[in-house]
Amino acid sequence: MTEKLLYDQDGHVVTITFNMPETRNALTDMDLCAAIVDAMHRINNDASVRCAIVTGAGKAFSSGGNLKHMQEKTSIFGGDAIDAKDGYRNGIQRVAKAMWECEVPLIAAVNGPSYGAGCDTTCMCDIRIASTRATFAENFVRVGLISGDGGAWLLPRQIGLSRAAEMTFTAEPVDAETALSWGLVSKVVEPDELLNEARDLASRIAKNPPRHLRMAKRLMREGLNNRLDTVLELAAAYQGACHQTRDHEEAVASLLEKRDAEFTGR
Repeated sequence: MTEKLLYDQDGHVVTITFNMPETRNALTDMDLCAAIVDAMHRINNDASVRCAIVTGAGKAFSSGGNLKHMQEKTSIFGGDAIDAKDGYRNGIQRVAKAMWECEVPLIAAVNGPSYGAGCDTTCMCDIRIASTRATFAENFVRVGLISGDGGAWLLPRQIGLSRAAEMTFTAEPVDAETALSWGLVSKVVEPDELLNEARDLASRIAKNPPRHLRMAKRLMREGLNNRLDTVLELAAAYQGACHQTRDHEEAVASLLEKRDAEFTGR
């Protein structure tokens, strides 16, 4: 059977591919959700990984929910209200938590339509690069639902409340250029350049010391939810730890000696 998620590592960079093009990488498949969660845990526990790319196989990044599952009341849509609640908590909500808590920088390489939970999944990443073929839609109300995967929390943090409200209440898609102007993506490239662009960015990130990358990301995450004085206190503690590392010493030495640094994660 074809793997529903592909996990490939090249040096310090991992590429994760949603591999269900027959469903446009719908995220209501419980096996795919479990595989994404496992991949995030694998990354967190592997000190050799410094950056990861998330993309989709085929023409879509992810269609979000599978309409056939909705119609047939299967997968996370089956059973009564309590069953549906458990389906969300054990499926796509586990994905949201695992991706948001991924310790290394995540780059979404958005190769095509990214609808519903697919759109929200891109917002779980730190950086988004879009193909000119990419479109984004927070289209839950169009199918008589609301965002069950954290989109109401994620999307306003990426593009602000007004634009997030427009996407949510109209359920209309926005193209890649609009997503760029709204700050939803960092860059728009031609389809055949997308993965190369994402890999180039990932390699530039991965040149930096691995533990410090993870601490820098954690500090940014904490900054979204805490007071300035709390974040400053955490930053001071992290900084104290950073000063004791060999990678800090190597970084300073390499700059002074005008050479490439060699980081070991120590």
